[in-house]
Amino acid sequence: MYIFIAALSVNSVLLSTVTYPKLFVDVLSEKQIISISACRFQHFMCYSIAGSDFLLLSAMAFDRYVSICKPLKYPVIMRQTTINTLLFLSWFVPGLQIAVLHTLVLNNKLCNFTLKGILCNNSLWKLYCESPRATLIYGLVVMLSVVIFPVFFILFTYAKIFLITYRSSRAIQKKAAETCLPHLFVLSIFTTLCAYDVIIGRLELDFPKTAQLIMTLQVIFYNPLLNPFIYGLKMKEISKHLKRLFCHEGENWRCRR
Repeated sequence: MYIFIAALSVNSVLLSTVTYPKLFVDVLSEKQIISISACRFQHFMCYSIAGSDFLLLSAMAFDRYVSICKPLKYPVIMRQTTINTLLFLSWFVPGLQIAVLHTLVLNNKLCNFTLKGILCNNSLWKLYCESPRATLIYGLVVMLSVVIFPVFFILFTYAKIFLITYRSSRAIQKKAAETCLPHLFVLSIFTTLCAYDVIIGRLELDFPKTAQLIMTLQVIFYNPLLNPFIYGLKMKEISKHLKRLFCHEGENWRCRR
């Protein structure tokens, strides 16, 4: 579990590195300009990380299922080899799929040079003169493999966990709720924001610019800000280390143990 949480933290740092500096430069500049190569790179990183987050959440759901429902088999199933394989697939598969998507439109001409939005999201495809049918079909395949299927897998896994723990003791029910509910909370917010991003990018809807700006900022702000609180501070070991870091004996601060 700690390894998967660390992987999510790495993704949050990468997403912040790709989006925040350019965003701050745009705020301080009179004209917001970005090259097509930089825009493609930002799009590649954002959607690779987003797909990786969904797969990591799926791996965490599987880890919780084995831990709660099959605790005696946990050391056998969740070996270091299994964890390394899940991590590799979570990072490699989305990156490969988005790279192939960009390769399909690499030689397409640009007919529009005004990007609607503050980030290079799916509205990037509106800049090209034409969008081949193969690209649209492949995009749907990517969304199914790294978003739709992982979400259904997570929901199915947690439903199984709650059904099994419902017949168990109160202590096990409490442990399952404390472990799974934060994950479901993150999944619901992340899925809603990603669905908004895909719909706005693919469909030309008459959406107010202010509301679009606020929603886009939430896409890049929520995960880096909420993940440390939802995953980190809930862990007793991390909470203890934070208390030791900020609270020392002999100082005027009073810290509860």
